[in-house]
Amino acid sequence: MKFPILLAAAVACSVVSFAAQAAITITGTRVIYPAQNREVNVRLNNVDSRPVLVQAWLDDGDAAAAPNEIKVPFTLLPSVFRVEPHRGQALRIMFAGGDMPTDRESVYWLNVLEIPPKPKDADERNMIQLAFRTRIKMFYRPASLLDDPTAQRAQLKWHVESDDKGQSVVRLDNPSPYYLSVGMAEVETANGKVALLPNMAPPFGSVDLLPQEGKLDIKAPTTVSYTVLNDFGTAIKDSAELGSSQSAEAQKNQ
Repeated sequence: MKFPILLAAAVACSVVSFAAQAAITITGTRVIYPAQNREVNVRLNNVDSRPVLVQAWLDDGDAAAAPNEIKVPFTLLPSVFRVEPHRGQALRIMFAGGDMPTDRESVYWLNVLEIPPKPKDADERNMIQLAFRTRIKMFYRPASLLDDPTAQRAQLKWHVESDDKGQSVVRLDNPSPYYLSVGMAEVETANGKVALLPNMAPPFGSVDLLPQEGKLDIKAPTTVSYTVLNDFGTAIKDSAELGSSQSAEAQKNQ
């Protein structure tokens, strides 16, 4: 089981002080896999002056699952490799076959775990080494979906709802076939602007956006300012009317 072995090697030194800095960078903040492609490549770069041992894998949403226990319809090569100082490595992701939705996107996550080499004087310095794990989204996009996902933001419906605790949340309905990632969102209230936590709305589904601090106190329709991220991770700014649950239901029936 390679993952626990690599992770254990990263914390082998005694814990007195630590120095931590990621060496591996990933080109891009998300991966788009068009269904018509045989494979997609993801570029990694080692920006450090030391070699780095790397393990890469895909998961379907469970961040805690061990790589050897995950079953996804993709093959990723190489899975364990060494990257020399100031050099790069390309990851190849290939669809392995199977039934996938053809009317909407599917989402998976690319994991990159890096283990720096143990310094020769690590024991003398009483330092700890850390394993750095980067996890970014990979969207599998059916061939029928050709639009820019952020162009779908005009279809989004924003309204206030009560969660299972009776607290107000902003519910975002996404009637499009794309996953839409909300990077920033804030609403106007009687007490000023309230920032919401980022989240991702699934295709033909909804997501609740919670306030970063405090509670939402919205008594009338107001405005939400927000950004959605495009395929390159760029934030596209926009705003929309934030209605009540009654107005949202009326919009659905129009």
